Amino acid sequence: MLSVEPSAARTTTTGLTFVRSTMHPDRQPGTVIPAAMLAGVVLSLAFGAGGYVATSQAIESDAQTRFRAMARAAQTMIDARVKSYSDVLRGVAGLFRSEPDTSAAQFHQYVGELDIKRHFPGIVNINYARAVRADGLPALNDELQKRLARRGVVHTPLLTAPDRDTYTVLVYMEPLPPNLLDRLGLDLEARGTTRRSLAVSRDTGSSSASGTRIALRPGPNQSALALRLPVYRSDLPNNSVEERRLAYVGSAGLGFGISPLVAGVLDEFPVQGVRLVLTELTALAPEPGEAPPRAVLYDSLATRTQPNPAPPQADEAIFAASLPVEFNQRVWRADFSIPKSAMYTRFDLYYPWLAALAAGMSTALLYALFQTLASSRRNALRMAEDMTRELRASQTKLQASHEKLRLLAAHAEQIKEGERKRIAREIHDDLAQNLLALKIEAELLANRTRGAQQRLHARAAATVRQIDVTIRSVRQIINDLRPNVLDLGLSAAVDWQVADFARRTGITCELVDDDGEHRIDDNSAIAFFRILQESLNNVARHARATEVGITLHQHAGMLTMTIRDNGVGLQPGSRNRHGSFGLVGIEERVAILGGSFSINSSSGSGGTTVVVRIPVADVPGDMYTPGLRTDSTPTSPIAA
Repeated sequence: MLSVEPSAARTTTTGLTFVRSTMHPDRQPGTVIPAAMLAGVVLSLAFGAGGYVATSQAIESDAQTRFRAMARAAQTMIDARVKSYSDVLRGVAGLFRSEPDTSAAQFHQYVGELDIKRHFPGIVNINYARAVRADGLPALNDELQKRLARRGVVHTPLLTAPDRDTYTVLVYMEPLPPNLLDRLGLDLEARGTTRRSLAVSRDTGSSSASGTRIALRPGPNQSALALRLPVYRSDLPNNSVEERRLAYVGSAGLGFGISPLVAGVLDEFPVQGVRLVLTELTALAPEPGEAPPRAVLYDSLATRTQPNPAPPQADEAIFAASLPVEFNQRVWRADFSIPKSAMYTRFDLYYPWLAALAAGMSTALLYALFQTLASSRRNALRMAEDMTRELRASQTKLQASHEKLRLLAAHAEQIKEGERKRIAREIHDDLAQNLLALKIEAELLANRTRGAQQRLHARAAATVRQIDVTIRSVRQIINDLRPNVLDLGLSAAVDWQVADFARRTGITCELVDDDGEHRIDDNSAIAFFRILQESLNNVARHARATEVGITLHQHAGMLTMTIRDNGVGLQPGSRNRHGSFGLVGIEERVAILGGSFSINSSSGSGGTTVVVRIPVADVPGDMYTPGLRTDSTPTSPIAA
């Protein structure tokens, strides 16, 4: 702020106050203004630095979010590929279930038609293992010896084991290159891990994956995993464990390479430089004499020269995301990482500096503006006082206008109800009577043509039915415009509306009315009825309630209606939601009648309670008498 001596002269021009200060002889010229400028420079630098930091953090957060979205998409792709492999396996199991005696040639043809190299490049082979007991091993050895002899391979016979009686022997495999011929005749139950996994799969009917890794070729990321599905005889039941064991004939399986499964996923990333480490989280017990397998299934950075690259360090400038991947009751963890620089664009590098410059300049301008406006504070206060007086006058006018609008709304509501009543009466008196006469003529025509002219009789009967449908529609339109039950009194109208609501929605309703006859004027009765309609409609649309209770109580010149439900209650902010006029309409109707309206609700299962109170006075009996129609129109069947 500028220091002003008591002897300072003021000159006011266009609402701004300029100060001409007479400096003290001992004060050095220019000591006040430089201090203010220095403060402005410091503030500008501080806000510029803050803008730089905030923008950098926002860019980093946005890049982190985009990277996590990419990682989730890759996770979904891995899950989808594993699922597609499971679908292929179910197809193979279905082949042997429908035809247990499928030959090697038929199996070869089936796998060839799958075209796995084109459609499922990750699948290494598809196989089938037959389940036999010890007494069936000789016959199986003979079958395998004959098949392998045609390829010039000598089959090593399977020998019985003293500790078990079941064997699951690999009999078919496609594709079957020469270096894998020795796989035929392999007893899958020889390994304890695989034997336990097959037993669980056989007893539960679900697919199995022992987690045993098969080395496809030397080097990292060159292992494969197997997925198997039990096969049961189609002519035997398999609902219980014992039934499944009796119906079990073998196991269909496939092996897929982890590298083809994952590498294609990384190729779909929109940015380069992503590292993926796939880790097995489910512990796999090693066989006796075997070393425990590495937890890492796949590492995109692993090479022959560096098979075990170091994991990312905590201080590296990278984005990282760890997501779970489920593989047949086994859990993997996919760790995605990428250098932060790979996620930034060239604009991201310069944007923080632009933000710092903009923040610094904006702060300098605002500070200068503040210094300028400080001298105009008194004028602003005087203007505020004038505006306050004008605002109070405007509020008074607004209140008067609001009262006029409320009276106009009440008048419009009366006109609307009167117009509804008039339209309903004209429909009843004109259209209803014409329809009734038309129905009588059509019935006469149908009766006269019943025996002689069958086709004309059928057309006449159809016309009678169509007229009945039209009569019901007209009756519904009349009731929607103004239910005739209002002429029987408020209690009867409320009772009818509650019963109709329960019939349409299936919600249990309970009505408690302490007085069988409430003597109120017609406008109040119609307003009360419309409030009940709107409240019940809100219950049907939003509350998800199963029970509704309605209470009518008149005491000390006040008529009170309470509507309580056991629904979910009002959600926060739903009462003032844009485009929602139900509660607003109820409040306006109650305000026009000079009553009060309250709504209590708790989000969750507390339900909602609506309470409406309006003052009522004794009215003459000829003003509103329940049971007597307010017009002289006779009642016809169409209004019943």
